[in-house]
Amino acid sequence: MATMTAEEMLSIEARHPQVFRRPAYKRFGPLLLFTGTLLYLVYALWFFSLPQVLRESHWERLPLFLTQWISYDLQPEFRLDQPEITPKYPRFSALGDNPNPDWVIKNVDGSFTVRIDGQAKSVTFDKTYATIFTHGQTVPVALTSGKPVITGPVPNWITAHDDEVVAKMGFVGEVRVTVDRVKVRKRFLGWANFVFDTRSPFFGKSAGEVISLVMSGPELKPGTSNLALAGDNIWNNAQWQHGDVWTKLLQTIVMAFLGTLLGGIVAFPLAFFAARNITPSGGLSQVLKRFFDFMRSVDMLIWALFFTRAFGPGPLAGSAAIFFTEIGTLGKVYSEGLENIDDKPREGVLSTGANGLLVQRYGVMPEVIPVFISQTLYQWESNTRGATIIGAVGAGGIGLKLWEAMRTNSNWANVFYMVLLILLVVFIFDNISNFLRRRLSRTIHDYNRIQAKQG
Repeated sequence: MATMTAEEMLSIEARHPQVFRRPAYKRFGPLLLFTGTLLYLVYALWFFSLPQVLRESHWERLPLFLTQWISYDLQPEFRLDQPEITPKYPRFSALGDNPNPDWVIKNVDGSFTVRIDGQAKSVTFDKTYATIFTHGQTVPVALTSGKPVITGPVPNWITAHDDEVVAKMGFVGEVRVTVDRVKVRKRFLGWANFVFDTRSPFFGKSAGEVISLVMSGPELKPGTSNLALAGDNIWNNAQWQHGDVWTKLLQTIVMAFLGTLLGGIVAFPLAFFAARNITPSGGLSQVLKRFFDFMRSVDMLIWALFFTRAFGPGPLAGSAAIFFTEIGTLGKVYSEGLENIDDKPREGVLSTGANGLLVQRYGVMPEVIPVFISQTLYQWESNTRGATIIGAVGAGGIGLKLWEAMRTNSNWANVFYMVLLILLVVFIFDNISNFLRRRLSRTIHDYNRIQAKQG
């Protein structure tokens, strides 16, 4: 193997100084970038007090919220200080006005047994005792000494307070026992009364019974067909409010479409005056560009706050907020697209003696229209999502409905229902936008290929 002499090595180094004698910023640049990024992350941890925030966050609430998204609970309460023990259900119970579930059993001796999870988890009680059974263990609780007393070892799934015994039974529910009442929380997977609420004559009937009534059953409401009655009951479901939710969802779609369309209509002619290579006045170009910057710099959410004060809550405020934002966004995109065109087609049309309007029509428009349409479609897709956010501040649409449901802090299944609808709409419009852009791209490609062959 041949070795290089010192003179040969110096000769190579002299011929390629960019390899052997790189500037300091190139040699240490990656290290400095890594160090700067690391220092910034450490600074962000300190500035936002992230360790303290993570430590003090109520992470125990997360499983509860997620559980409430996909399930519901029923909470019968039994008063032990009354002459007769009877179950009492919350107002507007998912079981209807006269609940009589098969998992609440009145025994022959007057005591009650509530099955939280079939035979595996249950509680049996009368006015003097309660027996809680779960996890293969039986825990007796005496109620005769003025406070609940566990007569035996206390398992870890039982929490005993001075005046209350709480039995946690996992996802399926819990039992709370005091000397004067027993309260049970039983949880079910799914969404209660999603199709028909408790006021509907179809409530509590199986799918087969409902279909039979709709197809050939006697009229449940004189003068109204069962099919029309079923549709009305679903649309006006008091618990899930399908009609209102879908109407608000349609408002969101219309807000996004109307705001984007009007923004594009206004931005289109302004962009020609803002483009440096087209406008006859440099001062006008700068004024319009700064105008676009101003309209974009005020976030859509801020515009929504302004317009809800001006017009009141509703879709008009949301449409106006999107409209003002899109004037700035599309105006900037359109003007930059015009500034990047090839001037040769325009010069060719101009050489024929055509006036300024015809020059723009035949020398500029064919080149920029595909870009304009593509960017407008993307903004329309983006504004479909944005319209949901601005709805939360009163600008109409499903965002306002979603915010109202979240504020109750107890209606998380309805929140999840609306979130799924929003995701579905965004998914559909995203695919529509992508499909139209792909078709547009293919059309442009085919047009350019034909033009090249003709040329």
